[in-house]
Amino acid sequence: MASKLLRAVVLGPPGSGKGTVCERIARSFGLQHLSSGQFLRESLGGGGGECPRGRPPRRFCSSVWFLTPSLLLPCLSVQLLSAPGFPRTLGQAKALDKICELDLVISLNIPFETLKDRLSARWVHPASGRVYNMDFNPPHVQGVDDLTGEPLVQREDDKPEAVAARLRKYKDAAKPVIELYKSRGILHSFSGTETNKIWPYVYTLLSSKIPPVLSDEEN
Repeated sequence: MASKLLRAVVLGPPGSGKGTVCERIARSFGLQHLSSGQFLRESLGGGGGECPRGRPPRRFCSSVWFLTPSLLLPCLSVQLLSAPGFPRTLGQAKALDKICELDLVISLNIPFETLKDRLSARWVHPASGRVYNMDFNPPHVQGVDDLTGEPLVQREDDKPEAVAARLRKYKDAAKPVIELYKSRGILHSFSGTETNKIWPYVYTLLSSKIPPVLSDEEN
């Protein structure tokens, strides 16, 4: 295991590009990208029980541990891992304090109008989970999956009225979390409407903390 660890959280509302940013972080800094469900299946063998403390999976023995819905610290409890986002509330942030001390927090600030348009344009293939965006990643044939030809559906929580409610709920819950990390001097906020334009600044920040394995141009 590397002698120095950097413990970080990536925060952002639904549709802000957290998953894309985390995947790029994983590639650029030598981390493995895992979903929470996959982590639980591999760490707990598909069953219940407590996460084995002191014995993180090999894949996490790197210079950074990232805590997001898709990149999770292996010592978290099952209850915290099961949360849809982490930490999404002040209670979850305080629970995280009992587990480890964060070195930095990355907050993605995307205009809510952009998020509403982005999420409302999202359609999925239910059987596979493949996601399409009608604005920048549409299927070859409108309304059907590229591989199977089966119909695409829009999730209930991606419909415009539901998206607006989700974003309001996130804003209310996230405000005290962001203020907490800001007061500690570890919050780094990045604003914009496109992940590709935000990413270089995230990359520069992390490169000042740990050495990358890929250059920004290679990612």
